[in-house]
Amino acid sequence: MVENYGETVQDRAIPNPIRTFDEAYANFPEIMDEICKAGFERPSPIQCQSWPIVMSGMDLIGIAQTGTGKTLAFLLPAFLHIDGQDTPRNQRGGPTVLVLSPTRELALQIEAEVKKFHYRGIKSVCVYGGGSRKDQIQVVQKGVEIVIATPGRLNDLLMNEIMDVLDEADRMLDMGFEPEIKKILLDIRPDRQTIMTSATWPKGVQRMADQYMKNPVRVFVGSLDLNACHNVTQYVEVLDPADKKQRTLEFIAGMREDDKVLIFVGKKVKEQVDREQALDDFKTGRAKILIATDVASRGLDIRGVTCVLNFDFPRSIEDYVHRIGRTGRAGKKGTSLSLVTRDDWRQAHKLINIMVEANQEVPDELADMAERYQEFRDRNGYNKEGGRGGRRGGGGDGCYNCGGSGHFARECPQGGGDRQGGRGSRRERQDFGIVSNGYDQGFGFW
Repeated sequence: MVENYGETVQDRAIPNPIRTFDEAYANFPEIMDEICKAGFERPSPIQCQSWPIVMSGMDLIGIAQTGTGKTLAFLLPAFLHIDGQDTPRNQRGGPTVLVLSPTRELALQIEAEVKKFHYRGIKSVCVYGGGSRKDQIQVVQKGVEIVIATPGRLNDLLMNEIMDVLDEADRMLDMGFEPEIKKILLDIRPDRQTIMTSATWPKGVQRMADQYMKNPVRVFVGSLDLNACHNVTQYVEVLDPADKKQRTLEFIAGMREDDKVLIFVGKKVKEQVDREQALDDFKTGRAKILIATDVASRGLDIRGVTCVLNFDFPRSIEDYVHRIGRTGRAGKKGTSLSLVTRDDWRQAHKLINIMVEANQEVPDELADMAERYQEFRDRNGYNKEGGRGGRRGGGGDGCYNCGGSGHFARECPQGGGDRQGGRGSRRERQDFGIVSNGYDQGFGFW
């Protein structure tokens, strides 16, 4: 194995990594101009290794944390791939590059990056559910070089000289898109070049890579273990579910004027057009607060987010890592606050591991919660795979109040609905260094 800057690649004959933008794009002044305009000082580790590999025509698997530049790692070589074809664009009979994305929001963000570089008139279309299917297909038929799509909406398209990109592959599998992805890959010409990017390297992603990629070069930036961004200061408060709204209002009242806060909740309530408007308002600064679901936790690059508030704790610790990764990006510092209730106790031990790895202070209440959950599992004979349990309490879940299975604490037949989770209600609130300034907050619901 070869390691450099926390980056690991397979020990095989691969192109040497580049160290500067000039080494990769000195012969492409239009791209260099856009890089200078964007203010990039140096390529990220995933870009240093990925660009030479992709431009040499090899398949690539790029695994790196969110906010590390994976989009440009495949997008800039895609421009050169399109421009370097022998057949003129108007005679190719179809798009040259297909980018598959797990969500429409991430797909739209990738399309925005394409338009930002506007390299030699390369055109793109974003094909996703919620938009006009007819209009999207008409744009493709008029002639585009790049199709950016969600798997569920993508139709069978004839691709010439195809370069296929699977972006955030782990998220697409999490969302159940594997059958659609397999069908798409089977319909595309076999002599394609395929690039797969992901923040994690689960078994499902490995299996798909083995089936549909040709001897890919694997580039891993950092550890393959699940780790949170070390630029984010993590705070956790254990409290009663009934206190979450009041705590959130206290937090909002203490925002600084330059704060930009992303609040994660459990489910969405807005239509697609409203969500896109809310996201635009948040990105442009018209709204200081964006209330979102896990759709926003992966891939989306929203600049200037100072804090992430987990109003509802996510169902998986992977989603927690991706949520708080929306702040502390591009070398900047960020803060996260997670409101944890007794119904989240099955995540407590994993959350502690994430915090300890990032040298964060673990509250006593969270440690107590983890101990009680482990005692519950031991007492009820759950195996490491979470084998026992009924429909409501399966997989090792159970009631934090009474220790029983098959129900959550809020439904406990022994009562306890007013009990505080651990000692959370008596714990002194964290000081985030933010004070109330009396200005009207702008909200976006996404």
